[in-house]
Amino acid sequence: MTKHINNKEQAILEAATLEFFEKGYDGARTTSIARNAGVTHAMLHYYFKTKEQLFERIFKETIGLLGKSLIGVFTGSDKPVLEKIKDAVEFHFNFICENPHLPLFIIREVVSRPERFKLVKETISENAGGLMTILQQDFDKAAERGEIENVEASTLMLDMLSLNAFPFLIQPLFQAAMGNRLGNVDKFYETRKKENIELIMRRLTPSKS
Repeated sequence: MTKHINNKEQAILEAATLEFFEKGYDGARTTSIARNAGVTHAMLHYYFKTKEQLFERIFKETIGLLGKSLIGVFTGSDKPVLEKIKDAVEFHFNFICENPHLPLFIIREVVSRPERFKLVKETISENAGGLMTILQQDFDKAAERGEIENVEASTLMLDMLSLNAFPFLIQPLFQAAMGNRLGNVDKFYETRKKENIELIMRRLTPSKS
């Protein structure tokens, strides 16, 4: 019985994720979520009392998953720091590739409802609160050993987040402006990923003097 309940809840969460990502909070409809999840509208509200409650669950789980996964990339191996950073940039880009509506979704929802900054802050704190301190210590030690250039962990994370998110924000506009000249979308993203990795690696690789 418990497994059956969990399956229904998971189906609702998956349907809600697609609905919110594609249409935003205001455009999402719980009737559509219920239909796509294969449950009744009453069943959806049995698991999630309100649309806001369902939205917050999706929002927190998505950001939380990304935060925990990045922690795993940085702390889950004994690779040199420079390789860990490369892996993190690639992982983050691939994560967005699997959830291409995510950057616009986060920006749209936070900008339209500034009170959600609190939710973002709480979620990041819960899942990656000490990450910056750990990263800064690792970066400082690596810089002292001459493995990387000096860098602020917060600056590096900002570079990674902005460089990786921007192609997914601009691609629809770029596609409309250039049409077929843009080429294959998957190839477009793959090229952007390689460019972003190269830019960050070039910034961090110690100069030879």
